[in-house]
Amino acid sequence: MVEAITNNTYNKLTFSGHDTFHCRQLWLKKGYDFVKNGNKFTDSESVVILGVGKNMVSAIYFWMKAFGLIDKEGNTTDIADYIFSVDGQDPYLEDEATLWLLHYQLVAIGHASIYNLIFNDLRKEKIEFTKDNFLSFAERKNTEFGFSQFNKKTVSTDFDVLTKMYIRTTEQVKDKEDTFSGLLTDLNFIQEEKRKIEDVGVVAFFSIPNGHRNSLPEEILLYTILDSDNFQNSISLNTLFQERNQAGSVFAITKNALMEKLESVSKNPAFRDYGITLSDHAAIKELQFTSKPNKFDVLNHYYGR
Repeated sequence: MVEAITNNTYNKLTFSGHDTFHCRQLWLKKGYDFVKNGNKFTDSESVVILGVGKNMVSAIYFWMKAFGLIDKEGNTTDIADYIFSVDGQDPYLEDEATLWLLHYQLVAIGHASIYNLIFNDLRKEKIEFTKDNFLSFAERKNTEFGFSQFNKKTVSTDFDVLTKMYIRTTEQVKDKEDTFSGLLTDLNFIQEEKRKIEDVGVVAFFSIPNGHRNSLPEEILLYTILDSDNFQNSISLNTLFQERNQAGSVFAITKNALMEKLESVSKNPAFRDYGITLSDHAAIKELQFTSKPNKFDVLNHYYGR
């Protein structure tokens, strides 16, 4: 289970750690194998074993933590083993469903605060935003949470890394063999539009509009719901749509599309034994379980296909 931030308070806001490198396609598999072979990122031989520079070693270590693939003791997590082990379901990230899963991990864990802040908070305040908008927002949140230090240059670099993670440049679109694109560009989450502003010049505006998310499998959605301990045998549609680290926030999915996917889950024969229903009493829609399925069994149903 991710160590999710489930309310509006943070123990701390964490920026930097990636040495300005966004996560590349094969880094997580490389990092996973490195740990499984008994190595530590702090070892002097790590540069040679991983075959990358010292700063990239630090970056891989950071992204392994940010995606929840290693715990505080440096051991691989259940989700890491499920995806990246020798008999893992998608060790080379060839299935877009796995990218949705990793995106959820990145946002909900909150190790890299910028992803949690933008998907849970900023996009609810502003339909579109600039880099300066985010910097002002992050500084305000930092003050609200009672934290004293705020390095605007560091947070600015974090924002640049985030855009590289989710937005493919024109040059990268043209290069079919590009290996430097951010890990999550295929999800097509963040839209960028450059506008010429008088007396300012060209300014990039970003937005994360709610969408239907056709490529988001219902099993991945159900996994994220079951990953939370914050409910017993029912959870409301409003909670799933509005609350932080829930589907509506993390996946920026429309309420109608969310309901359609939940209806599909409730009708899926694979989950019949769990008594999953989508009820509607007194205009309150709820996803209900007679018994909760194991979240990895849910993933098995998807990857087993």
